[in-house]
Amino acid sequence: MPGSRRPEETVVLITGASSGIGKACAEHLARDGYRVFGTSRYAPFPPDAAPPRHPVMLQMDVNQDESVRRAVDFIVRDAGRLDVVVNNAGIGIAGAVEDTSIEEAKAQLETNFFGVLRVCRAALPVMRRQGEGLIVNISSLGWVIALPFQALYSASKFALEGLTEALRLEVRRFGIRVTGIQPGHTRTGFTDRRVRVAAWTQESAYGPYAERTLQIMEHDVRNGGGPEKVAVLLEQIIRSPNPAPRYRVGPAFQRLAAALKGILPARTFEWALAQYYRIP
Repeated sequence: MPGSRRPEETVVLITGASSGIGKACAEHLARDGYRVFGTSRYAPFPPDAAPPRHPVMLQMDVNQDESVRRAVDFIVRDAGRLDVVVNNAGIGIAGAVEDTSIEEAKAQLETNFFGVLRVCRAALPVMRRQGEGLIVNISSLGWVIALPFQALYSASKFALEGLTEALRLEVRRFGIRVTGIQPGHTRTGFTDRRVRVAAWTQESAYGPYAERTLQIMEHDVRNGGGPEKVAVLLEQIIRSPNPAPRYRVGPAFQRLAAALKGILPARTFEWALAQYYRIP
């Protein structure tokens, strides 16, 4: 298992590593001596050399099969192995379900779900040949609590959780471990990059409520924890001989809310969520 190898012998691939959680994870692990390859759609290929204890950044578009295969093949040729894959690349689309076009919904799922699937399919043959490996899928507490006006984002994370749970059982006989990290509100540029659906206007039947709800969410994110907390947790998972099925990290109130959903009657929790987001 990767946890039994020294950091300098452990090769880590992190998607979406140019900003936010991915960047924090890549930089943290590289500083601690891991051999880290971070990916971005806008990085060069082949990658430029990186200074010691810095991640190597290379181009990968998780929406393109050939781009994913090319990046994974390069890492294996260059480093000789692939121990850890962190599927972090993702996008967020905001809008009412009725206002979301099929094309917009597909774009959300393409990156957040099918992108993860592509990377897993490219990495798994390598890990099977090695007889060991670790896949960490970065999910969200948004899969535990489906957020209004972010239904497609939540749906993509629901799908990712199902993939993670099933894959975990499928590959354990090969010495491969699979787990997920569910961050809560985290201070990154993700909120600023969130895409509103084209039909998001004041003329929409949902406009005023959606705007108010999104403002509450953005306030919570600005007051959330830093991405470094996820990076520290990731290293703990890598060092663990037997990672748990999932890990939660984030503000205490959000982790408590996720726990309460499994305890409170469904109608009571739904009422509390509507009150919090001021939905009539």
